[in-house]
Amino acid sequence: MVRLWCSSLLMTILFQQLIRLCISWSVQTPTPPLPILPLPTYSQLQWQQREIIMFLHFGVNTFTDREWGTGQENPAIFNPTGLNTTQWATVAADAGVSLMILTAKHHDGFCLWPSKYTDHSVISSPWQGGKGDVVQDFVNAATAQGIDVGIYLSPWDRHDPRYGNDLLYNQYYLAQLQELLKKYSNVREIWFDGAKGANAKNMTYYFSDWFSMVKELQSSINIFSDAGPDVRWVGDETGSAGYTCWSTINRTSLSIGSPDIIQYINTGDPKGTDWLPAECDVSIRHGWFWHKSESPKKLSELLDIYYNSVGRNCVLLLNVPPNTSGLITEADANRLKEFRSAINTIFHQNLAEDCFVKVSSQRRGFGPEKMLDSEHLWSYWAPRDDDGEKDHWIEIWAKEGKFRFNVIRIQEAIGLGQRIKRHEIYVDGKLIIKATTVGYKRLHRLNGGEVHARVVRIRIRKARGVPLISSIGLHYDPFWHSKFTPT
Repeated sequence: MVRLWCSSLLMTILFQQLIRLCISWSVQTPTPPLPILPLPTYSQLQWQQREIIMFLHFGVNTFTDREWGTGQENPAIFNPTGLNTTQWATVAADAGVSLMILTAKHHDGFCLWPSKYTDHSVISSPWQGGKGDVVQDFVNAATAQGIDVGIYLSPWDRHDPRYGNDLLYNQYYLAQLQELLKKYSNVREIWFDGAKGANAKNMTYYFSDWFSMVKELQSSINIFSDAGPDVRWVGDETGSAGYTCWSTINRTSLSIGSPDIIQYINTGDPKGTDWLPAECDVSIRHGWFWHKSESPKKLSELLDIYYNSVGRNCVLLLNVPPNTSGLITEADANRLKEFRSAINTIFHQNLAEDCFVKVSSQRRGFGPEKMLDSEHLWSYWAPRDDDGEKDHWIEIWAKEGKFRFNVIRIQEAIGLGQRIKRHEIYVDGKLIIKATTVGYKRLHRLNGGEVHARVVRIRIRKARGVPLISSIGLHYDPFWHSKFTPT
């Protein structure tokens, strides 16, 4: 009887210890906060992290000194004697670009690949005796450099006689879309331009059919248009997003080619039900196609563009047009290298890493140290859930003396949704920035060239749920209000 009682007592003790162990284990494994919808797809997250991608406008306009071709150009004028797509890819790689998008067909209707649906293409040009394929050469060269490719296929076609007949032209366009995506694999972005001349024939594009076909043939592609469905236009061609820029928007409110949506797509919508981030397209020169009379923008202009695009939660699509020889000019290539070198110089050192970081509160397992590691998506600081509407803040303290900086970087963990609606920044107690959204990356350049301070306070005044900050940084930009003028 005593043995039985002892055995029962021992079993009870062991069971209690097991329960304590299970409870202890669950406490030691903190769970992340719930996401706030909508969320990005995997391919949208990959796209966002590219930050800078490249456009290449190339075709008959390169040889006619035009921006918009008439559609009546003789294909014989397309004859780039030194075309070298490997050089394009090398220039892109040197600039840190991971995706290049080529205008396979612009508004003039001339095709840079030997399409079986028209002879208005490289087939009818003297280049390589009519047996060349610019798109294939482009894909091969980019792939060899480890760079992904994208394709631009203009809906507006000023050459094809079927344009204006809804059924016939949509069949033609869809056939070329199938042709491209079957022949050239691993396309990462496809560009549907909403541009069309004021006197163009009336046409209804079957965008839903086109989008469905794209996803059927290559499901990992991000589709760009005024209305997505994966990437939206930012609403201008200056490379500048809205000071407020949400990745969320309502697609049902968008119409491709409509001027009425410009303001809406420039800022997005905090109540949007669709994750549709913005892409900022701009050319390194004044025009989109190469013109002998033009030169690349100054470094200071490109840096302004960078801060107003990548620094406002967008991806920068920078056009670099090949010339009549079929090469990216040395001036453009050098400016791109200079641009990349400047960005690396600005952001190679994060002064916040050598500082004390304090926060208003923290969720266990999601402390402030998460904002200073190299993972900018899934490692993040999270305040406690029970903070309610109370302000959340981050303070960066110099360990000794003062630090010198003029750029403040904030990044959200957008894999769990975009949250911050309004934030402020204080330097040594003085309010210097009042801003709205953050998103994947927000960069604030401070007026005056540089700041010397002991403490920086980032105050999140309003958010959708608790804010999740994946990275913060204090950086010094020597090109901002510098004493020299970049050439």
